[in-house]
Amino acid sequence: MQVEAAIAKLKRLATKRTLEGMARFAIPSDNALGVAVGDIRKVAKSVGRSHDLAAALWETGCYEARLLSAFVDEPERVTPAQMDRWCRDFDSWAVCDTVCFHLFDRSPHAWKKVTAWANRKGEFQKRASFALLACLALHDRKTDEEPFAESLELIEAAASDERNFVKKGVNWALRAVGRRSLPLNSLAVALGRRLAESKNATERWVGKDALRELVRPDVQKKLRSRKLPV
Repeated sequence: MQVEAAIAKLKRLATKRTLEGMARFAIPSDNALGVAVGDIRKVAKSVGRSHDLAAALWETGCYEARLLSAFVDEPERVTPAQMDRWCRDFDSWAVCDTVCFHLFDRSPHAWKKVTAWANRKGEFQKRASFALLACLALHDRKTDEEPFAESLELIEAAASDERNFVKKGVNWALRAVGRRSLPLNSLAVALGRRLAESKNATERWVGKDALRELVRPDVQKKLRSRKLPV
């Protein structure tokens, strides 16, 4: 009944314009309602947190229901098996990034999945590794610098993957790690420069695009004033 009630709320907020507009952002709309993300978040607030509801919403396969799952699930109850199962279901950057940004990066199992998913064959499954890494760099205030420094090896290894959503995920991760602290910025800039000089076109794009952000004066100034995570 909770699932039906949540889906009913989503349907009331659906519009044809939103549904038709999904194609512009490379989001499949064959199993979607056409609800804006802001409205999905409003539904999440109205139903509250529930791990069981999130699991049931995910199983519907509906695009908006799966985004809603990320907002209502309880991070501390997310299991490694659930993370793998949901990752296998990722069929767009939007579902992948929303789940990683609002749920998975708050799980105690997140770091293990960054490593485990880095060699996945599927485009969105591999992207999940680097989207999750980027989200950890943005949100994890407890982990020290070492795991992030070590993650640059994963980024370098994946930088030649020319698939659009993988290379953009790798680039996002490099930029996010490089904006976390001044020491990490130095390491990320060094990697960016190596990639920018590569003979591989994809590596060059990842490196050059990341460098444009990481060496900006405003970014450097902000990093110099930032305290390292305690």
